[in-house]
Amino acid sequence: MGQQLTMTPQLQQAIRLLQLSTLDLQQEIQEALESNPMLERQEEGDDFDNSDPMADKAEQQVTPEIQEPSYQETTAPTVDNLEDGEWSERIPNELPVDTAWEDIYQTSASSLPSNDDDEWDFTTRTSAGESLQSHLLWQLNLAPMSDTDRLIAVTLIDCINNQGYLDETLQEICDSFDPELDIELDEVEAVLHRIQQFEPAGIGARDLSECLLLQLRQMPAKTPWLAEAQRLVADYIDLLGSRDYSQLMRRMKLKEDELRQVIELVQSLNPRPGSQIESTEAEYVVPDVIVRKDNERWLVELNQEAVPRLRVNPQYAGFVRRADTSADNTFMRNQLQEARWFIKSLQSRNETLMKVASQIVEHQRGFLDYGDEAMKPLVLHDIAEAVGMHESTISRVTTQKYMHTPRGIYELKYFFSSHVSTSEGGECSSTAIRAIIKKLVAAENQKKPLSDSKIAGLLEAQGIQVARRTVAKYRESLGIAPSSERKRLM
Repeated sequence: MGQQLTMTPQLQQAIRLLQLSTLDLQQEIQEALESNPMLERQEEGDDFDNSDPMADKAEQQVTPEIQEPSYQETTAPTVDNLEDGEWSERIPNELPVDTAWEDIYQTSASSLPSNDDDEWDFTTRTSAGESLQSHLLWQLNLAPMSDTDRLIAVTLIDCINNQGYLDETLQEICDSFDPELDIELDEVEAVLHRIQQFEPAGIGARDLSECLLLQLRQMPAKTPWLAEAQRLVADYIDLLGSRDYSQLMRRMKLKEDELRQVIELVQSLNPRPGSQIESTEAEYVVPDVIVRKDNERWLVELNQEAVPRLRVNPQYAGFVRRADTSADNTFMRNQLQEARWFIKSLQSRNETLMKVASQIVEHQRGFLDYGDEAMKPLVLHDIAEAVGMHESTISRVTTQKYMHTPRGIYELKYFFSSHVSTSEGGECSSTAIRAIIKKLVAAENQKKPLSDSKIAGLLEAQGIQVARRTVAKYRESLGIAPSSERKRLM
């Protein structure tokens, strides 16, 4: 004897729908609507049947609202029963068109937004960008050069990485060509200099110093401190990276205020010019749950616009006959049962999502009121125990599900964090500690930035016991550089 769980098709479908994101669920619903004639979408203004989709009454009778269509016994005119004169009179010589020339063949000027164009969609111009290589090849096609130089240019462009730097050395690129072409190293370098004039500025550089120099050379000659910035980038880039300002002032014979202006000019450049050309598509987030405050109470509701409401088509359901065993009736009965299962799975998904989201809001009221610093420690077990479900179910519900709050849109997993003990015997979440570290670094003296040990001491003064290595881990997760790299010349 033993116990085992049998995964029925209904249970498998419910679990699969539970872990889908909103966009994936919309696609799943669309596929179900296309494949199952018993399912239909509720349109705006329709009376929605809130009866139990598992009830059998849909099989026994047709909803009274459905009426048989009436037909008028009139014969529509056809080509055969029209005389030649009638045919020419019914169809005019010039038919109206439903499109205009400008709707199809838009010029570059008409596609740009006007000052008073409120309907212009920014995402249509930024949703999907071109790759860096295609952007450079487009500029190459506009540049006049010989076939050999064009071959060299295409090879060089292929060796430029996404950051805009040349991955291979010129000697390696030169050796990769067919010896019969007799391509010299100076030819490859000459073509590289032409590519380095392309946009974005700084493209095709072999190191950081050359990348910044290329950008400085394209600046107007009257730019303040341009010559000093070129000298700094060409000769003392290592000292700038190590922030040895005293050595820089001594070697460049500049005062502190003058060196600061030179560094500000260098910092205005882009060390990764290739990143300006974004080839990835924009990712859209549709919130599953909406949280708002009403009369000092936080209300949780599902985003009804994210998932369409479905129902069983009552007319088709009425065609199913209980005792009929024909192939058509069996097909309709199976489709009806699958439609009911699908609607039931969607209802179960929405109910579970509402339970979990409500418990999260109940635990994290402090975050909604005061921000990250008031985030409380929360783990999956806490929510699972509150709603009476397994932790694996809570994990599925919180994956790729988003909550819209007055503070922004967050994934449900964002509200879960480990805890750190405090000196008073309480607990503080790791999210709150990260927020405090970020706040301390933002307020620090940039001449003397806070070290990890100093931050740990300041946290301990607030009653939060965190080791230095833990502070370093949280700082790195926030993308904050070490204190030696945060030092500024003021």
